[in-house]
Amino acid sequence: MLFLTCITGLHEEILSHVGPFLKMDQALVTVHNMLPEGVDVFYTSDYCYKCLNQPLVTLKSGYQNTSVVVSTHFVLTLQVESQETNTPLCRWSQLYEEAGHYSVWVQQSDSSSNTTCSHTVDTSPQNAYLPLVVSALFLALLSLSCVTVPYCYRRRCTTKLIERMCLKGPQNSVDCAETQNGGAEAEAARPKQKRLRSLDTFRGFSLTAMVFVNYGGGGYWFFEHAPWNGLTVGDILMPWFVFIIGTSVVLAFSSMQRKGVTCVQLLRKLTWRTVVLMMIGFCFINYSPKDGPLSWSWLRVPGVLQRLGFTYFILSLMETFWGQREIPMRKNPWWKPVQDVVLYWPQWVFILLLETVWLCFTFLLPVPNCPIGYLGAGGIGDDGLYPNCTGGAAGYIDKWLLGHNIYRYPTCREMYRTTEPFDPEGVLGTINSVVLGFLGMQAGKILLFYKKMNVNILSRFLIWAIILGISTAILTKCTRDEGFIPVNKNLWSLSFVTCTGCFSFLLLGAMYFIMDIKGWWGGQPFIYPGMNSIFVYVGHSLLGSYFPFSWEMRFQQSHWERLFQGLWGTSLWILVAYLLYRKRFFLKI
Repeated sequence: MLFLTCITGLHEEILSHVGPFLKMDQALVTVHNMLPEGVDVFYTSDYCYKCLNQPLVTLKSGYQNTSVVVSTHFVLTLQVESQETNTPLCRWSQLYEEAGHYSVWVQQSDSSSNTTCSHTVDTSPQNAYLPLVVSALFLALLSLSCVTVPYCYRRRCTTKLIERMCLKGPQNSVDCAETQNGGAEAEAARPKQKRLRSLDTFRGFSLTAMVFVNYGGGGYWFFEHAPWNGLTVGDILMPWFVFIIGTSVVLAFSSMQRKGVTCVQLLRKLTWRTVVLMMIGFCFINYSPKDGPLSWSWLRVPGVLQRLGFTYFILSLMETFWGQREIPMRKNPWWKPVQDVVLYWPQWVFILLLETVWLCFTFLLPVPNCPIGYLGAGGIGDDGLYPNCTGGAAGYIDKWLLGHNIYRYPTCREMYRTTEPFDPEGVLGTINSVVLGFLGMQAGKILLFYKKMNVNILSRFLIWAIILGISTAILTKCTRDEGFIPVNKNLWSLSFVTCTGCFSFLLLGAMYFIMDIKGWWGGQPFIYPGMNSIFVYVGHSLLGSYFPFSWEMRFQQSHWERLFQGLWGTSLWILVAYLLYRKRFFLKI
């Protein structure tokens, strides 16, 4: 996370010309050594848990100065040490801002022999978030216009219709009769809405954000994945998709079972869909022509679609064998307040067994040269004691089962200086993916059991969100790194599942209230990619690096072009989904 580009012995007038070479998320720090002895400067990122100090620059005695380009993503802690005694002279933490030029003066205090480090700003930084604010305001105005213009148009047409009816009377007005007949015909021709608009919109919103993140997210770190522990916007999108899979499985299988689809037909359908999803992920998403000739020596076996396909397969099997074909009509049973849970007790037993397996493997499996239950990133983290223990049991199981055919560039590689491969879609994490999908199934069961009982639906969504939120707080101790089980997307930890499940219930409940209850919003434009999710996801993965979706950027000093490119590519895929919606083309497996 920090670039060790050094420029030694430059004067102030020369340093002023270094600015144009700074790229986005970079700042220039010049360290001036005013001591008669040499000093070493070390650094560590505050986001890096218990990381060893890393060498930044070395300055000899004789009033030397050295410039270094640093990252502006996270707060950095810098420490100056004497070369003679190896003792710390001064230490400070600071979040450097983009394109700023900073100077640090290491000198002796006038009043004592103590060493001080004073800081000055030579060139003011630029506002890195200005492109994001401008884009957000533009999208807000665009969304507002898309809502108000059709509303005003409908009000205008309604006003004209009322005037005609009042002036001519409905029996004498040909226009009114035509309008009434046309409206009746349109109403008769309009298909009945059987799909939940909120569910399609939730899926489309998650997919749209995922496409934007995969296009770089404007270069902002919070649109990327967290280095290890913690949660960013980029981390919560795939869990939302997994949650939606669970909800969709319950609603779809309930509909098919009511239509008389047999168990064998269901098994054939879910098996076929699983195989196709996993083969698309393995053959097309994990590999592209730009990777060169295909080789088993580096080909990755796990992947996003592979995990989604396997999760869908397990959830579908649960719903096929342990789902309720009909809701039993008993008069006020004692378990009625929790009937959406009690009636599916075999599924709950299976999920609890799965989670027990995850806990046992994670915290009890001996890993060579690593402490039992280790959840860290390894590398320089945890005081550098376990450099080859990235992911603990999860990483060990993947390497034992899959060998070198796993992801070689984990998100912790840069910050934690890790050398071990680690796959965020690995075997052990897939267990908790099924658990999160099962939480989505609970949302689907609530929608089925309490159909047209909107207060019950929303209250149960809220109760589930509270339970999961409290569970997350307990597991993490409300901290990023110090909890029993930290929130970690790479490991798909239990706290990660409860945290993202909490957000999923809240967001789905909010959309259900706005769209399916109040009808304030039709879900546009997210509903279009939500109804063609496989096409959009596979399409953007295969064609995302080609024009017109992306291009070689020329202005890399700020976020403007990269943010525009991400929004442009995402908008094109929304447009493609809309055109396919107009043509009634929906890619289904």
